[in-house]
Amino acid sequence: MDSKNSNHGEDEKIEEAQVPLLPHSGSSKYEDYDDENDQNFKRRLWVESKKLWQIVGPAIFSRIISYSMNVITQAFAGHLGDTELAAISIVNNVITGFDFGLLLGMASALETLCGQAFGAKKYHMLGIYMQRSWIVLFVCCVVLLPVYIFASPILKLLGQPTNVAELSGTVALWMIPMHFSFAFQFPLQRFLQSQLKNSVIAWIALLALIVHGFISWLFVYGFKLGVIGTAVTLNFSWWVLVLGLFCYTVCGGCPQTWPGFSMEAFSGLWEFLKLSASSGVMLCLENWYYRILLLMTGNLANAEIALDALSVCMTINAWEMMIPLGFFAATGVRVSNELGAGNGKGAKFATMVSVMTSTIIGLFFCTIIMILHNEIGLIFSSSQDVLTEVNHLSVLLAITILLNSIQPVLSGVAVGSGWQSRVAFVNIACYYLVGVPLGLVMQLVFHQGVMGIWAGMIFGGTALQTLILAIMTLRCDWDKEAERACKHVKEWETLA
Repeated sequence: MDSKNSNHGEDEKIEEAQVPLLPHSGSSKYEDYDDENDQNFKRRLWVESKKLWQIVGPAIFSRIISYSMNVITQAFAGHLGDTELAAISIVNNVITGFDFGLLLGMASALETLCGQAFGAKKYHMLGIYMQRSWIVLFVCCVVLLPVYIFASPILKLLGQPTNVAELSGTVALWMIPMHFSFAFQFPLQRFLQSQLKNSVIAWIALLALIVHGFISWLFVYGFKLGVIGTAVTLNFSWWVLVLGLFCYTVCGGCPQTWPGFSMEAFSGLWEFLKLSASSGVMLCLENWYYRILLLMTGNLANAEIALDALSVCMTINAWEMMIPLGFFAATGVRVSNELGAGNGKGAKFATMVSVMTSTIIGLFFCTIIMILHNEIGLIFSSSQDVLTEVNHLSVLLAITILLNSIQPVLSGVAVGSGWQSRVAFVNIACYYLVGVPLGLVMQLVFHQGVMGIWAGMIFGGTALQTLILAIMTLRCDWDKEAERACKHVKEWETLA
């Protein structure tokens, strides 16, 4: 009996030391979710908001920095020439973008497993899960390697000019090291994120950005390596991220959750692969969706103006999207932590606060776009034709931003709850069986141009998916989800 009390005391000390904002002993004061007292609700709302923003703030910061590294690389390539800019852009957006979305999605399986294990105080399992993810993602990188090796003929088949395709193929070969960095960086990020160590990720990302800026100048202008130099800098910077996160993890930053390298990581790989695959399909289908919009727009009669205007809107949307993606990460962590701890009502409350906060922010940016619809294009272009088209598209941009403030949060709930397989089918149906065909009908039958394509894909795909995810969340029995999460934690622990 004494040993049990001693172990319980040690668990409390571990938790208080690691996550000061997420001790179960502290959160229990706010678990009377049936109490309708306004003061008690405000207090719970304040506590939950602090927990949420502890994850959201660094998550947004690190995502903006990662996105900025690609922007810096494209800026250096743009000063080398139009062909160089086209090559680095195509490799970043098509070749790397293809496997980036898949591997990022596969790594999100750790948000479910590590988050729930951490909430259940099964700390040693987090390191085992991460090592399993390294193995699965590394094998996936090997399988995807031909995409990089044969990038040039693939791009030629997609209709790219020969000179651009040839240079892109050369650049793609030099980016293979960055391709393999994804297999280690993404699991490391989710491993630390599930423990609320997001500030570590943010600081290391800032270091990588500083290194990236200096190395870009050195390789491109100092060593005169040209466009190959821009590819090498991306490799270098992404591996700085990997080594920084890895050194922090294994050199004492996670003493309770990193048990060291273990052969246990090779057990249960098939079950882990199935969850990773469904997570990958769920997120990569979303990541590829708007790339299809760009390809469809390229087939319009006045494709150049339409593509320029759409690119302006997509760039604005991508920058703003860093905020809801931060909420996606935070919601997955909060929901999985609470479910792993057996606190279904806590997971429900965390969902409510996250959706509410992200929606308010989305409404703010939606309003800004509507007010400045005539001016937003001036940041990127001085062409009157492009500015006029951007003005026409601003309503759809505002709607997209608003929907994207809700949909990623609901996807975060799905990841935290382990619903990836169900949501993967929802995404296939909404995006590719409804959204894309509706966009084609709006363009080919009703001749609505880029507005018709985008509107069809928004209302047929994104809006429908958001509605279905909202219904799934509202109908969720959170107490049963908590029981299921606790059961899964035990099952996964036996596989080790």
